[in-house]
Amino acid sequence: MTFKKGDKKVINAWASYDWANSVYHLVITSTLFPIYYEAVTNSGGFNTVSFLGFSFLPDALYTYALSFAFLVIAAVSPLLSGIADYSGNKKIFMKFFCYMGALACSLLYFFTASALWIGISMVIFACIGYAGSIVFYNAYLPEIVDRQDQDRVSAKGFAYGYVGSSLLLIINLVMVQKPQWFGFSGPSAVGMATRWSFITVGVWWIAFAQIAFHYLPTNPFGEVKKQAVRNIWKGYEELVKVWNILKTTKRLRRFLIAFFVYNTGVRTIMLVANLFGSNTLHLGAGQLIPTILIIQFVAVGGAYIFSYVAKKKSDVYMLKWAIFVWACVCVGAYFTYTATQFYVLAFFVGLVMGGVQALSRSTYSKMLPDTVDHASFFSFYDVCENVGSVLGLFLYGWVYAFTHDMRNSIAFLLSLFVFGFILLNRVPKDKLVNA
Repeated sequence: MTFKKGDKKVINAWASYDWANSVYHLVITSTLFPIYYEAVTNSGGFNTVSFLGFSFLPDALYTYALSFAFLVIAAVSPLLSGIADYSGNKKIFMKFFCYMGALACSLLYFFTASALWIGISMVIFACIGYAGSIVFYNAYLPEIVDRQDQDRVSAKGFAYGYVGSSLLLIINLVMVQKPQWFGFSGPSAVGMATRWSFITVGVWWIAFAQIAFHYLPTNPFGEVKKQAVRNIWKGYEELVKVWNILKTTKRLRRFLIAFFVYNTGVRTIMLVANLFGSNTLHLGAGQLIPTILIIQFVAVGGAYIFSYVAKKKSDVYMLKWAIFVWACVCVGAYFTYTATQFYVLAFFVGLVMGGVQALSRSTYSKMLPDTVDHASFFSFYDVCENVGSVLGLFLYGWVYAFTHDMRNSIAFLLSLFVFGFILLNRVPKDKLVNA
């Protein structure tokens, strides 16, 4: 297939992978699975569950499982991305992790009270699949889009993801609220409908991913590369080369450090917001799910608004505003006690969630030096993201397990945004790349 940078078909196909994979994040990570997990483990109190011979608070175990998954992908993705760059086969790795994650989501159907190990293990594999595929997906951005258009296209990808995942969530909500319409009956009807929703996530993810797999180029630069899979050390060589470049590129290095800190807070809030609502505010599914939908649809507008203003001002300028709002969200969450207050927080989370994610990705992309090794460079970006998730989730779970109060965990996240703002302020300005 002939490839031309800036091709609208390729750009739309790239964005469609956000439409495909975001159902994992919304349905599995943010809404239905956490609610189902709470019901199965009865984690509204301080009872414990046994896993691998140890006793855990259920919510703490869940955050530890996600931490472990992000730790695994942070360890292996740099090696794989180095090999992918050297051999020119990013799409193969992207497919592998996509199919792993989608299959794991579907297998959550078998998670019941008597099979906790299935739920925890499939959560880990689904998370690894999602995070792993995103490494190679993100690396396509500078290869298919000119620098001046990367903010807009990055925002388009997140917007596609928010809309697509919301559509499937609405379908799943109808399944759960009206299980009889789908042939489920009896006392276990709601549980069965919820478990079938996990299967729909896997099917949706794989089906819509085929658009991206069909149109995205296998080797955008048309270079003849060696088969690095025969020499695993080539992956490490690519990483050493990238690390040496980062050490001499102050602007890129400082941005990565700032990104690591503030994004640790962003990712942690996104992953545990539902647990906070159910555990601390004692909100039911009927109150939590509308909150998630508010976040999703507001995030679509937020992504485009931040992209538009960043073009007029600068990327770093808008990222600072986003981080300031995130800090205010943490303060607000600490003093939130009602569903109405939680809905107001959800609006502001949605406003800055899309903006900070889209701008962070495109800002980093525009700071990269001229190179064809985009997967290797983006592996550092994703390592920052995934290690940050490990740290944030682990400390959030640890503070909760120690104090039995998630408000204290929220207070910890506030410090990340304050420190991240300070670090972002130290990123040198460079008007040539509008950041």
